[in-house]
Amino acid sequence: MHGQEDGSPLSIEDDVDAAVVDRTAVESDERAHTLRDAIAPDTDQATPPEAGRVRALWRRNSLKLTLVGGDVVALLVGSIVGHWVSGYLQLSSPWQRTVVTLVVAVAGVWCIRSQGLLLARTSTVRLVELTKLARATMLLGLVMLLADRVLHLDLHIEQAMIACVGIFFALVVWRSAFRAWLTHSRSRGRYLRPTMVLGSDGEVGRLVDLLVTHRELGMDVLGLVGGTAEGHLADMWLGDLDDAEHLVRDAGASGVIVSPIGIDTARFNSLVRNLQRDGVHVFVATGLAGIESRRVRSMALAHEPMLYVEPPKFNRSQAALKRAFDIVVASLLLLFASPVMLVAAVAVKLGDHGPVFFRQERIGRAGTPFRVWKFRTMFVDAEARLAALQTDNERSGPLFKMATDPRVTKAGRWLRESSLDELPQLFNVLRGQMSLVGPRPALPSEVQHFSPELRTRELVMPGITGLWQVEARDNPSFEAYRRLDLFYVENWSLTLDLLIVLATIEHIAVRIVTQVFGTSSASTDART
Repeated sequence: MHGQEDGSPLSIEDDVDAAVVDRTAVESDERAHTLRDAIAPDTDQATPPEAGRVRALWRRNSLKLTLVGGDVVALLVGSIVGHWVSGYLQLSSPWQRTVVTLVVAVAGVWCIRSQGLLLARTSTVRLVELTKLARATMLLGLVMLLADRVLHLDLHIEQAMIACVGIFFALVVWRSAFRAWLTHSRSRGRYLRPTMVLGSDGEVGRLVDLLVTHRELGMDVLGLVGGTAEGHLADMWLGDLDDAEHLVRDAGASGVIVSPIGIDTARFNSLVRNLQRDGVHVFVATGLAGIESRRVRSMALAHEPMLYVEPPKFNRSQAALKRAFDIVVASLLLLFASPVMLVAAVAVKLGDHGPVFFRQERIGRAGTPFRVWKFRTMFVDAEARLAALQTDNERSGPLFKMATDPRVTKAGRWLRESSLDELPQLFNVLRGQMSLVGPRPALPSEVQHFSPELRTRELVMPGITGLWQVEARDNPSFEAYRRLDLFYVENWSLTLDLLIVLATIEHIAVRIVTQVFGTSSASTDART
């Protein structure tokens, strides 16, 4: 779990990679210097100081520079495509096109930064990033129109809107690729930020489990301070809160997460101020779980910082809109996806000449069982072979998942990676048994192991896609599954559904590209 040897400090509050060092690259440079010294110990070919400083600067800021550079390219590509579609490129003069390009590049980066999109805590959460990208793009559109009024660029409103649409999609594509690469790198121990968790209650354990479960956040938990050295985290306990400042400094942590519950008020305040004085970035945990950040507002009462928590807002009109959205979108998808479904059906049939569809009992709203439809992706005896594979289960809890399940057919593997096997569930949506967005429909055998709290997921209809599918589908932790399902049930809104649909499209596209390039790479390696 400790990954400090593979990644050096990154300030939690600073921009992405403000102080991160890829330790792999550092060790590679050190080995190269050692090898050169062994080969030619008497030569005086030391690296110029300027070159050394440049390399050190790049190692400290490589993530940030990569992200900003990719954003600029996406801004320009999206803008050019949008202006070409709207006809602005053909109708404007060279100097006007040059000025618009400069405005898009400079103002675009400013708009992105204004939404906190260069912060690590924002860039690693897909739904939050999509929301802020939409805001940044709209803000950039206003800046473009303002520049037109001042500089007379002959840019019409509809042309700016089309350009913003192109820019938004270009940024989404680039950010998706960047996030996929960064998540993969962090799973291998790179670009991790040394973090410590401080507190004296059970919340500390929950926070540690949260950071360990969601490795993509890039926080490497060095240890915890406070409480007692008991339980499953006893080996991570470093000492008492009285010595917290010294322990954080000695461990080399660049950030801490503090749970104030159970800490004396005077000690808590002095702890935060002392850590900030040492240059450590401090997060304060609220103890609130499962509440969307948009429902929490910061305010001051008599100059005391307070958090106001808004109640969830559910009404019949939103439920009616959700159902109408399900029917319209499901009908359109069935209409336009029918040729793809026909190809998928033929591929399944020709694969092993078995049945095309797979039907399975799942638990729906209010605990009502129903039959879910999918394209068959496994051999016909898959259910009988399940018991023999339980020892190879890669999931925690009652869920079952294997990265290379031997029961999956060749055609089924591609259907799963592209999520095309889920298309027949659109019929379940039209029949009112499922929604487009909702918790994953659980098996009866899984529901038997669910706690009463998790059974509240049955208050809403299960969905073809959902928050867990787009945020943690490849995460083996059952805790992530439980937490995200409960979060969706308590914070559901039509806006959240739309964001999940958009994130699903992005997620599927990334998986398909990864599969294509992964297969191509594997084939190349095999030929080599």
